[in-house]
Amino acid sequence: MDHAVKQPENVNLPLLTYVGFTFLGYFIIGLSLSVLPIFISKSLGFSLVIAGLVISLQYVATFFLRAYSGKIIDGKGSKPAVLSSMLGFSLTGIFLILAYYFKFSPLISLGFLIITRLLTGCGEGMIGASPINWAIMALGEKHTAKIISYNGVACYGALAIGASLGVVIEHQFGLYGIGILSILVGIVGFLFAKTKTNYTNSHTQDSQSFWKVLGKVSPFGICLALGGIGFASISTFITLYYNYFHWNNGALCLTVFGGLFVAGRLVFSNVINNYGGIRVAIACLLVETIGLLIISFANNSEMALFGAGVTGLGFSLIFPALGVVAIKSVSPSSQGSALAGYGLFIDLSLGIAGPLIGGVADIWGMKYIFPFSALMVLTGLGVAYLLKRKSNF
Repeated sequence: MDHAVKQPENVNLPLLTYVGFTFLGYFIIGLSLSVLPIFISKSLGFSLVIAGLVISLQYVATFFLRAYSGKIIDGKGSKPAVLSSMLGFSLTGIFLILAYYFKFSPLISLGFLIITRLLTGCGEGMIGASPINWAIMALGEKHTAKIISYNGVACYGALAIGASLGVVIEHQFGLYGIGILSILVGIVGFLFAKTKTNYTNSHTQDSQSFWKVLGKVSPFGICLALGGIGFASISTFITLYYNYFHWNNGALCLTVFGGLFVAGRLVFSNVINNYGGIRVAIACLLVETIGLLIISFANNSEMALFGAGVTGLGFSLIFPALGVVAIKSVSPSSQGSALAGYGLFIDLSLGIAGPLIGGVADIWGMKYIFPFSALMVLTGLGVAYLLKRKSNF
């Protein structure tokens, strides 16, 4: 079936049924996110370097699955990709249980965890752009900005809820409990996806290779990656930054950042349609830069908290704003590949931000990490401005 279907006037409720798959997938990802490093280092006795490498395998698998998922979405529709992701997430639960039962043999347990991380990455790679494309085909391209915005809220909200709940479950039941819940949630997502209508693109004759599509969306992806440095600096280093200055309640910064991020997505998603993606991205990158500079020059925890909120508000619409323009830069038959390729850049950004910003802290000191992050985001602002000058956006 092609995407020429009757589209509902009120899309909010139908939209939730699609981004719900994103929520389920990232909820499963979040469940083990906070507990696996501790399990690998404390229970199995491996170094933090090994723990970090095992965790990072997820992002490697995600990176390589993006291209494949884009091809599946463009050729067969989003439903097969979502079904595959939910099966993959359920399998992660099985291998988590095996890792738990073989913890008496650290190497075997670690081997099962490696499989778990690879399957998690495959599941994330398949779910990344699938619900967005599914919703666009079902609800119409005019709702693209809102769809991407709501999908992001589902993603980050699910990670936060899953990570918090995972700590509680692991404390009570160990990895066994997380494994069981992962299996059940994956099955629920699979069965729900089976009930929904699949939509395939009827204009496949002009489809392009993933790598050609990647080249077209890369300018927007570069802006996204630079903007993601600010997000990564707060999510990874704000508590250490507070500790460096002997301030209290560093974790509150994450709450304020996340709260204003979600608020920005929900309240201002329509401005993208009204003012255009590039203009909104420029404004957001400017606000994010200001927020990071406020943190850089803050002489107390309250000012840093305010800066974190401003940064969260600025970052909130960068992904959907640039994503709308990235999708329009390719033919309709390649939109799945466009979103998959565009999403690669946030994976890349979050993957390199930790070592990069950590290196800045090691070489120049902790107080320089947010000025550096502000400079990176400001560079993204410059790239976005050049795109606006050179293109008719």
